[in-house]
Amino acid sequence: MKIDTKSKKVNKAWLNQHVNDPYVRMAQKEGFRSRAAYKLKEIDEEFQLIRPGQVVVDLGACPGAWSQYLRRRFAPKEAGVGGAAAGQLNGRIIALDLLEFEPIEGVEFIQGDFREDEVLAQLEASLNGAPVDLVVSDMAPNLSGIAATDAARIAHLIELALDFSARHLKPDGALVAKVFHGAGYDELVQAFRDQFRRVKTAKPKASRDKSSENFLVGIGLKR
Repeated sequence: MKIDTKSKKVNKAWLNQHVNDPYVRMAQKEGFRSRAAYKLKEIDEEFQLIRPGQVVVDLGACPGAWSQYLRRRFAPKEAGVGGAAAGQLNGRIIALDLLEFEPIEGVEFIQGDFREDEVLAQLEASLNGAPVDLVVSDMAPNLSGIAATDAARIAHLIELALDFSARHLKPDGALVAKVFHGAGYDELVQAFRDQFRRVKTAKPKASRDKSSENFLVGIGLKR
């Protein structure tokens, strides 16, 4: 059997980088499920988006690090080892993902594909008319490597998040969504500008340098 030595070297290099990544180590120490928690933390600290008492929808929530960070922010006095604080929750978090989600105390979870109407209807039913303060989206499609196809898949997810936000956010609410530099990026920025009064971009330090991911932050709906 022929062994792809190049592939083995790449996997070994990635594993070495992952194990020695300071954010990975910090996540393990502080009990977060992934290093992604620190991306949301940096965005929150820069834009002051998350406050106790809010209603937040977490799209593409698995493995749960963003929901854990939100949980801590909603119970800051009780936060401790374990990633997600236990005890009284001052706020509401609704998480959604296609994959299974290990429960987090106080976090409501809906399993399904956000692109499907029935799943979106389930999310809206869960809100029961309650306005949303913040939508956070770490959603990303399965990439094919074909630029035009991948750009269309990314744009579709962003458009769904924008549409959901337009219908459910409070007037001063906000949307944080992961995007990727490349084909269609400028159009996504413009879509945010068409919908929000303030639009900012963020590249948290916790995002790997080689990653093309970026985050768009829209604050305050244009009515």
